[in-house]
Amino acid sequence: MKAIVRKRFGGPEVLDIVERPLPAVKPGCVLIRVRAFGLNRAELYMRRGLWGEVAEVSGIECVGSVVSDASGILREGQTVVALMGGMGRTIDGSYAEYVVAPATNVVAVETTLDWERLAALPEAYAVAWTCLHRNLEISAGQRLVVRGGTSGLGLAAIDIGCRLGAEVIATTRRPEGEALLRSRGAAHVVTAAGEFAGELLTAPGWPGGKADVVLDLIGNSTVLDSMRATRRGGRVCLAGFLGGLAPLVDFNPLGQMPSGVQMSFFGSFNFGAPDFPLSDVPMQQIVDFEASGLYQGRAAHVFGFSEVPIAHELMERNAAAGKCVVVV
Repeated sequence: MKAIVRKRFGGPEVLDIVERPLPAVKPGCVLIRVRAFGLNRAELYMRRGLWGEVAEVSGIECVGSVVSDASGILREGQTVVALMGGMGRTIDGSYAEYVVAPATNVVAVETTLDWERLAALPEAYAVAWTCLHRNLEISAGQRLVVRGGTSGLGLAAIDIGCRLGAEVIATTRRPEGEALLRSRGAAHVVTAAGEFAGELLTAPGWPGGKADVVLDLIGNSTVLDSMRATRRGGRVCLAGFLGGLAPLVDFNPLGQMPSGVQMSFFGSFNFGAPDFPLSDVPMQQIVDFEASGLYQGRAAHVFGFSEVPIAHELMERNAAAGKCVVVV
């Protein structure tokens, strides 16, 4: 089979297509023929060595068809989505024609969506759904702020939030991102490269007042500001690191965290663990909503297998403005 292998840590040029043996099915795992996969910023960090030692074959999600299931539960040819479960981190990931994934991280779906459209959904929508429903416990009528709105995960959160009846405020660093965010349902768009609490609460595009819930996809550089922009009793969920992995320096909760605001974190690497079963996410419903037009999860860019380095370079320039998908 063909696989995209990282020769060493570095830029997009370190990714090469090589021939590798078909991976063997292990107990508790499923062998999947990869038809398409989404790209994620985590894979850029892995490629550059910022997450320590990781598998040579990257890729944390894919869609495809079952070749064999060690447990015998899934039938050959069945359409599945797979995400995390160590893929791309502790085991070879989905940048390949075939991948072996833990059965706990594989979900069968029935759909007429093509592979390109299906591949835009698993990671982005599973994470967005979990953050909004579980961490933020969002309800209709609440004011939801999505920081990093033009990312694939941000757009998925806007989709889900709007469907739930929330008033969605999205932030972007680029004025040209406003049209995209409004087309996806954001009621208000704020262009903010850094902080928006305080003076930016009255900035053009912001409806005034504090947020009920905030999904922060920028990361450590903005999460305290997100908390300051949230009302007492509100919630903030940190679930992305678009702004980099640098930790908070000299963090002092006593002096920096507002009283009464709840802050939590969600990392999709937890999917498949006993406390975070993937069955908690209504993946079939997500797929059905996409097929019926209730969600708008189409990829912003579609690449061929050999074009993954080009896609990485686009994402590293923060020029993707949505989800990137690779069709195998």
